[in-house]
Amino acid sequence: MKIDEIDAMILSELQKNSRLSIRELSKRINLSPPSVSERVKRLEDSGVIEKYTIKINKKNLGFPIDCIIKVTMKNGEYEKFKAFIKDFPRSEWCYRIAGDGCFLVKLSISELNEVEEFINSISSYALTTTIIAFSSVKINDDIKKFLF
Repeated sequence: MKIDEIDAMILSELQKNSRLSIRELSKRINLSPPSVSERVKRLEDSGVIEKYTIKINKKNLGFPIDCIIKVTMKNGEYEKFKAFIKDFPRSEWCYRIAGDGCFLVKLSISELNEVEEFINSISSYALTTTIIAFSSVKINDDIKKFLF
């Protein structure tokens, strides 16, 4: 789908606050509510906007430790690992990767022993390398930087 500057402004505003009303959104981008509504509907129908959601601060929920784990399968048991990680309680995301390793997993945990439990659960069919994150770097995630 082709995105123009107005679509990018709509996406940028909704990315900051997905609870904005059409009326408020139209004020912020200086476009009539019917035009904004039509554009939002088109963005939804085309799959550019998949859903409206919230961002949860896991640290404030008691999970202050983030770690990235590179998982390398010993004997190609990819499906077994995918089934395992899908419902693992502390997994935030998992990517199938190329290069050194097979998967990258992010865990948000309350204590380091949870990493050990994770590793022990898959050690019969996978090797792991664990990285503990000390802090995060704020990245400008405004959608406009990808479009123009």
